[in-house]
Amino acid sequence: MKTKQRAILFLFSLTCLLMTGCKSKNNGNVWDDNQTAGNYKGTAQNLWNKVTGNAKEEVSFFGPTEEDFIALNDDDLKKTKFTDGAVAQPKTEPGQKGSGIPGVESFKTPSGELASIFKSLHFNTDDHIIRDKNSLALIDRAADYMQSHPNLYIFVEGHCDERGPEAYNLSLGSRRANSIRSLLVKKGIDPERIHIISYGKERPIDLGHDQQAWNKNRRADFKVYKR
Repeated sequence: MKTKQRAILFLFSLTCLLMTGCKSKNNGNVWDDNQTAGNYKGTAQNLWNKVTGNAKEEVSFFGPTEEDFIALNDDDLKKTKFTDGAVAQPKTEPGQKGSGIPGVESFKTPSGELASIFKSLHFNTDDHIIRDKNSLALIDRAADYMQSHPNLYIFVEGHCDERGPEAYNLSLGSRRANSIRSLLVKKGIDPERIHIISYGKERPIDLGHDQQAWNKNRRADFKVYKR
């Protein structure tokens, strides 16, 4: 009888051990998935609620939940697709001694003829590549104009919509500005004449909180200076 009891106790202990191991493994997978993407939001939210018991913390932890917003982690940002076509930055910054041009505050919004050439360019969500044919044609026009006006310098400003963390949007805005700079350099423009700056989500042109506003705010703007 004692032997049978010991066997039952052993089986019960073994079952508990296996269940604990499986639970730990599952929890680890849910946590890892949540760190890298929002695809398992429902499962991860349940886990987070159990840990914190605080619904308000859950909302701030998971951030935006729009269908077309996919957050990228550090590993994603290091992938080749985010550094393709990179061109070395200018040796001197505007306003710096020896640059021969003033600081960014002296670069102005294009007006007159320039306003029809250096127009705002727009991007898809979480994208830094210009894909629209009309936008690519505008870059061609900008390159042609700069070729025939060697005294013109430009700033390319990278902007994002309101969704996502500030640091992420600053990085994305920088990639957007850099991608346009790279296209202009590939078309023969001196890289020392093209400077970039990222404002992330700090300077929206549409203060709305819908898809229409986001489409307008995902953009690159130009500022120009003639020496």
